[in-house]
Amino acid sequence: MAFADLFQSADWKQEKHVPVIEGPETVKKGEVALFQVTVGKEIPHPNTTEHHIRWIALYFAPEGEKFPYELGKVEFTAHGESVAGANQGPVYTQPYATFAVKLDRSGVLYAASYCNIHGLWRNEKSVTVT
Repeated sequence: MAFADLFQSADWKQEKHVPVIEGPETVKKGEVALFQVTVGKEIPHPNTTEHHIRWIALYFAPEGEKFPYELGKVEFTAHGESVAGANQGPVYTQPYATFAVKLDRSGVLYAASYCNIHGLWRNEKSVTVT
């Protein structure tokens, strides 16, 4: 099996694991643009010790280039764990991240996320630079 085959995708309105990329479809060259990536936008993803999103990563593939650039990766490390037991802790991080980027060329944003039970998920969004 190829590594790419390990990534799952689906309609994010019907599947709670798909990373959803929100932000402008058109940005001005060299200006800061904000892109939010969330998991569980329409259908909340569980955030428990036993079942949670571990991380979200965002990449940008400019038109005309072979390789993407990693824009960032956010890890979510609190899922209710504590010395009292599973789901007894005082804090739960949520799978939501905002990336501020400057783009000089049009291309495609690729988001990836990892569920500790259901594996790797992906989504993409085209962005035009004017």
